[in-house]
Amino acid sequence: MTDLSPAAQAILAACGCPDTDSPFRLVARGFAGAAIRAVADQVVPVEPEPPELPFASVNDPWPSWNAKQNIRHNLIAIAAELETVCHTDN
Repeated sequence: MTDLSPAAQAILAACGCPDTDSPFRLVARGFAGAAIRAVADQVVPVEPEPPELPFASVNDPWPSWNAKQNIRHNLIAIAAELETVCHTDN
């Protein structure tokens, strides 16, 4: 079995994916990867960068934007891991 991150393992376990090599496991990984991509698109959609402020402000949008994009990046990375495993396990 290919080494998976703890996040990818947890998603497959939640899907009821068996640990053995089976066609169901390959299909479940593909479905799980697609589902995680859909979650990323719905929960943390791609947003344009906020404008630079000419002065420091408590309403600076950058920390929030950076945090959201970091979450999106992590979700997409998990989806890519699941989808890659799906295509290389057979």
